[in-house]
Amino acid sequence: METELKNTEAEDEISLIDLFAVLLHYKWLIIILPAVAAVAVVIFAVISLKLPPEKSPLPNQYTPEAHMLIKESSSSSGSLSSALSSSGLGSLASLAGVNVGGGASNSSLAVYLAGSNPLLDAITDKFNIIERYKIEEHVRASSRKMLKKTLTASVDDDSGVFTVAFTDIDPEFARDVVNYVVDWLSERFDALGLDNNKIQKENLEKNIQSSYNEILRLEREARNLGASVSAGGENAWSIPSITTGSARLQMELEAQKQVYTQLKTQYELLKVNMQSESPVFQILERPEIPDMKSAPSRGKLCIIVVFAVFFMSVFFAFALNAFKNIRNDPEAWGKLTQKKEKKD
Repeated sequence: METELKNTEAEDEISLIDLFAVLLHYKWLIIILPAVAAVAVVIFAVISLKLPPEKSPLPNQYTPEAHMLIKESSSSSGSLSSALSSSGLGSLASLAGVNVGGGASNSSLAVYLAGSNPLLDAITDKFNIIERYKIEEHVRASSRKMLKKTLTASVDDDSGVFTVAFTDIDPEFARDVVNYVVDWLSERFDALGLDNNKIQKENLEKNIQSSYNEILRLEREARNLGASVSAGGENAWSIPSITTGSARLQMELEAQKQVYTQLKTQYELLKVNMQSESPVFQILERPEIPDMKSAPSRGKLCIIVVFAVFFMSVFFAFALNAFKNIRNDPEAWGKLTQKKEKKD
């Protein structure tokens, strides 16, 4: 038993020695191939750096970013209702318009919209993506696919900050695209009515203007009626109807003035409330023209290539040694040649 263990250990020791012998025998192959690869990849990296970006096989890429804060829920409607109730104007809350509160999926919605086809098509049309990137086949689908690779959107779970980034070899162009995306998303959020404060403010402004126009109309009508009475164009039979009409106009005018006053008060309360709360879509930081590339990492590329060629050269050395051993073994070589002859 001990003899068998010693033989096994001896065979293992011999096999390790054989491995090192193979490496030593092909040491120049293992040294020269990685050295040549290192020189070649360094030359390639330098050339790619010196050439213009549009002609370089490995141009510098720049990735400007914009940061937004997406509010997941809003307490604006509750605080505004409390303020209106305390001021005695709660009955007019419905005049502010439709109430649409922010949901818990606003951040997910922002990420979805950043990759949606309407936005991608809008970018394509705005910046002539098809001509810029020389897309010739399936232009609409290809442009969307290309933009999905370069336009990214993500949400930081800890801070809740929503980030949009775009990568291109032209830093100024990339900055313009990100700015356009930010503006498009802001308008889209407004169109969807996710910000309750904005919706209420817009509807209040419309109702205030409508009430003011109605007051002006009633005042003009009252003045015309008064001017008609002063001219003496009416007979005794029309005096009661004129008096009734005048009283009706005065009642409508007073009622409309009260509505206008209440709407104006509600509008001022909403403005105060909006100053204390952030909107659903808040732009924290606009993109800048980056002065540092985001990719590629030429140093990392050189290291990866050299190590890859080194391991390939080691494998190639063992393969050459195995072929040499088979070639020197008549029995093994005979089996190979016999199989080859049978195939022929």
